[in-house]
Amino acid sequence: MATVTVGQEAPNFTLRNEDNKEVELASLRGGPVVLVFYPLDFSPLCTKELCGIRDDYSEFQSKGATVFGISRDSTWAHKAFKEKENLSHSLLADMKGEVATLYGCWNAEFAIAERLTVVIDAGGIIRYVIHNSPREARDHKEAIAALG
Repeated sequence: MATVTVGQEAPNFTLRNEDNKEVELASLRGGPVVLVFYPLDFSPLCTKELCGIRDDYSEFQSKGATVFGISRDSTWAHKAFKEKENLSHSLLADMKGEVATLYGCWNAEFAIAERLTVVIDAGGIIRYVIHNSPREARDHKEAIAALG
């Protein structure tokens, strides 16, 4: 299960997005953030989940949320995946699994992130967490609902 819990301050991190630009979580205070950890770009279940976020992106936007997908893939793989699937949200490269480890969803046996969604409020406090195995999809409608 996740080592992050509802009510705690979200652990800060800095990762690079698909455009190779640094994104620091703490710099996003002032608006809600949704972190979506997933195993791998281009895999069938991950593609389905992230395309589901794409399809519901206006609901995330209407709540003022910034959404990030996070996996061990490189910035280049993220760029290709985002373009192929026409994703609206940014993808962050956690190639060594350090942030997934920090959030308690790194699967060392397979060297991938498990499926973890974290909703963080404007003050940096975690308001929702769901942690699934790599084979079990999440319902992102729950994350949208957690945004208030």
